[in-house]
Amino acid sequence: MLANRHCGTRRAASKIQFRFHRQNTQTGEAIDCDRSNLSIQIIEADYRNGEHAQALIALLDTYARDPMGGGQPLGGVVRDNLVSELAARPQAFSVLAFADGTAVGLANCFEGFSTFACRPLINIHDLVVLPAYRGQGVAHAILGHVETLARARGCCKLTLEVLQGNQAAQGLYRKAGYAGYQLDAEHGNALFWQKRLAD
Repeated sequence: MLANRHCGTRRAASKIQFRFHRQNTQTGEAIDCDRSNLSIQIIEADYRNGEHAQALIALLDTYARDPMGGGQPLGGVVRDNLVSELAARPQAFSVLAFADGTAVGLANCFEGFSTFACRPLINIHDLVVLPAYRGQGVAHAILGHVETLARARGCCKLTLEVLQGNQAAQGLYRKAGYAGYQLDAEHGNALFWQKRLAD
């Protein structure tokens, strides 16, 4: 399993209590839909597994089409080549969440290195849960699995980026123990900048 070359195969399954809300089209009121028997399995993806590869692309495309992901679908080159490119990078791994056999969540992660700590770190580059399953604990379970893998690799920390306007994601990350990065409160939080390079 290419995605597991650093720390061996680690698979975990857990039951999560789901309570969905749908709207009554006549009254506009929310209706509780109890799905307490929904089985959620969190696994580290195998990039050579066709089902995993297809799920990764479909979930990432959902993220890309969301306003918080840029609002545009994945391009053809990305769809055709992303999984093989991830498989070619030993520092990359992905975590998938399945609900009763349906892929509902994804995290794409990369191992980096902290020079100040002289230890590896994990950056969570993408995190997505299908809209119908958001707010139900799936993302929290994915983050927990990534943390387990990071600890197994001897990492000193987890990092991620989040848009200022994505308050829902920020709330999730705070509950999971994340906070803005700073070395000294006097100098404020670090900013995430980029410079695009021409093709």
